Amino acid sequence: MSSHFCYNCQSELEETNFGRRDECPKCMRDTRVCKNCKNYDKTRNNECLEEQAPRQVEKEKANFCDWFQAKVGKQDINKNSQDLKSIAENLFKKK
Repeated sequence: MSSHFCYNCQSELEETNFGRRDECPKCMRDTRVCKNCKNYDKTRNNECLEEQAPRQVEKEKANFCDWFQAKVGKQDINKNSQDLKSIAENLFKKK
C-alpha cells in the first residue's frame, strides 16, 4: 500500500482522505489541493504536469480538478525553505 502525506505538516494520510471537503487531521489544511497532487510541478505552466487541467490559482485550497491524483511519498518541505533562504541571502548580500 502506498503512503500519502500532507503537503503542509507531512502527517500520513489515508487514501480516503482526499475528498473535496477533507482536511488533514493534524493541521486542518485541505487535502484535495494542487500541492498534494502527483501532477503538481512548480516549474510547469500553471504549475501542473497535466496540460488539460483547469488552472487553479490557489494551490493550497480545495478544488474540483478532475485530474487530481494524491501524491505518493513525503514532500521535502525543508528543501524549499533552504532554497528561499539562499535566494534571500544572495539578494541582500553586500558586494
